[in-house]
Amino acid sequence: MGAYRECRYLAEDGLSLYYRDYGDRLTSAVPVLCLPGLTRNSRDFHRLASRLARDRRVVCPDYRGRGLSDYDPEPSNYHPTVHVNDVRHLMTVAGLHRAVIIGTSFGGFLAMGLALAVPAAIAAVVLNDVGPEVADSGLKRIMDYIGRDHPQPDWPSAAAEMKRMFPNLSFETEEEWLAGAHNTWREGDDGMLHFDWDIRLAETIGKARHDFDPWSLFRGLCGIPVLAFRGGRSDVLSPEILEHMQREHHGLKAITVPNVGHPLSLSEPQAVEAIDEFLDRYN
Repeated sequence: MGAYRECRYLAEDGLSLYYRDYGDRLTSAVPVLCLPGLTRNSRDFHRLASRLARDRRVVCPDYRGRGLSDYDPEPSNYHPTVHVNDVRHLMTVAGLHRAVIIGTSFGGFLAMGLALAVPAAIAAVVLNDVGPEVADSGLKRIMDYIGRDHPQPDWPSAAAEMKRMFPNLSFETEEEWLAGAHNTWREGDDGMLHFDWDIRLAETIGKARHDFDPWSLFRGLCGIPVLAFRGGRSDVLSPEILEHMQREHHGLKAITVPNVGHPLSLSEPQAVEAIDEFLDRYN
């Protein structure tokens, strides 16, 4: 399911970065750029990208230090501004002159940054359980796990650990939890499974959130159509923050999906219907 092309490009500092390219490059529909969460990678979007690629091109990158992209020898380069520049460079290399961005968590922050950096290139934005601020409980949980490896001896153990770490994900079957584990760990030279990201990124990300005014960043979206999802059990995007977002962006469409934590898989029926309806205007 969901054939894709595996591609690489060089960042401006020479790092080799990876992305998946789904669908017909020549289709007239506005392409979709899927930006994953802080420690996540392109594999998270495979199900969504495979479905959307029936009608449009979909590009899904691995950020530097994640998945199949190079790890950066200098941890300070994991700053969000470097990631924005990497994605902007990807859009140029891949020929995404105008795209709809689907941003999960950290990917939503990058979408906000891109809206300021290259506003004419952003047709619309889908925010997956993310706002300008992160609720304190969610921030603590995220910072607690991203900087420490959790080696696992085998894939069933990794799936069990994922259940423990993320009990409110919308996975329902053992197969879904196992697939989630495969998207989170990688096989190491020692025979153990290790997180598929550079744990040193925590050193920079923890400090970087103080480097900018988050609401000024969000206001860069005010001239752009936005669909915002919140998981009903999310500890990252609170109802209060979502309401504040609606006050700042009067055209923002907000949808809360009940009984789902952070983030949505975007395969929930309510999310599928809303995304399809939102994208229909960009054919």
